[in-house]
Amino acid sequence: MTAARPLSAFWFLYLGGLGMFFPFFSLYLGENAGLSGTQVGLVVAMIPATGIAAQALWGQVADRTGSRARVLVLLALGAGLGYMALYTAEGFAALAVGTVALSFFATAVIPQAVAVSFASLPDSTGHAFGRVRVWGTVGFLLVVVGFPRLLDRIQSARGWQASEAVSEPGLGLLFPATALLCAAAAVVGLRIPRGGDEAVRASRGDWRALLRHRPVVILLLLQVLAFLALQGPMGLFPLLIRSQGGSMETVGNLWILMLALEIPLVLYTGEIAERFGPRGLLGIGIASGALRWTVCGLSQSPLAIYAVQILHGVTVAGLVIGAPLYLEAAVPERLRSTAQGLGAMVGVGLGGIASNAAAGWLLEHVGPRAPYVAGGLTATLCAILVPLVLPPAERPAEARP
Repeated sequence: MTAARPLSAFWFLYLGGLGMFFPFFSLYLGENAGLSGTQVGLVVAMIPATGIAAQALWGQVADRTGSRARVLVLLALGAGLGYMALYTAEGFAALAVGTVALSFFATAVIPQAVAVSFASLPDSTGHAFGRVRVWGTVGFLLVVVGFPRLLDRIQSARGWQASEAVSEPGLGLLFPATALLCAAAAVVGLRIPRGGDEAVRASRGDWRALLRHRPVVILLLLQVLAFLALQGPMGLFPLLIRSQGGSMETVGNLWILMLALEIPLVLYTGEIAERFGPRGLLGIGIASGALRWTVCGLSQSPLAIYAVQILHGVTVAGLVIGAPLYLEAAVPERLRSTAQGLGAMVGVGLGGIASNAAAGWLLEHVGPRAPYVAGGLTATLCAILVPLVLPPAERPAEARP
């Protein structure tokens, strides 16, 4: 049995779960849980804060044991339990603790899935990876569009009425539903074949070679700056749409536009990377994110704000896939899980902590557009730096055949 089918199913199910959680979590915190803007930012910031330790830890566990696929299954199961813990949490303190518990597992799933995909598929250039990873985008799209409609039916059937403060009284159902998809992803993850590159082991202390390799270090610094600019505004996106008079269904419909371009771009990642290289792909993605948030922050036209959401797909293909492709080309095979975890740790972790906290503060003290102006300007600077300071991807001398 080839690895492509179970990997495709894993990406479909797991990112399908994120299609419920990620777009609507901040809306749940702000309306259903009744948290302030700063509290929303702090709870959301717990995700990357926990990821700083969790992603590096789980990457090392996977590389040292050579059991990358089994570690991936364990992480998906742990994430499912974390979502169920959030379902019962009430109040700022409980939600913060529950988010930490969830994030200890959930933040490491994506980088570990990337590492397992590269190790299990027949090439590491992006062709096979793009054809597997695209099913995650398809799953995310189907769920982010379908969940608001399903929730409306459930609320109508149970007689749950919206109020001025809470627009979706049943929104908490996203937690058990996401947990179910995580569990299903773990089950199909058991069918990923073991052995070969997937089982290559690293030695103790090997990870230090990554921090001595100039291309890796520069990429990590750029990832911090990019996620500082882009992640916080993305987490607060539903609140921006609400400030424009949009509803939860509006947010779901916008995700159709946001993912419309992402699907073909992810599918043909290999071909695009051959044309522009991982470095070029990364720069294009960050520049697209800069333009998107600048328009959201400065434009007074809802139509213009809605239209630029199509750039989301370019940002994902460039930053979220371009950076892992760069790392795969720049690190030894035995350290691929550690490298992907390290990239997520400094990007989604360090950059995300500062971004979510700053975005929450700007939301509360300046207004709903302020995080997008700041994010757009910072991302513009980062996009300019990519071709100036990032060298072509190259493995360290001691890792070459």
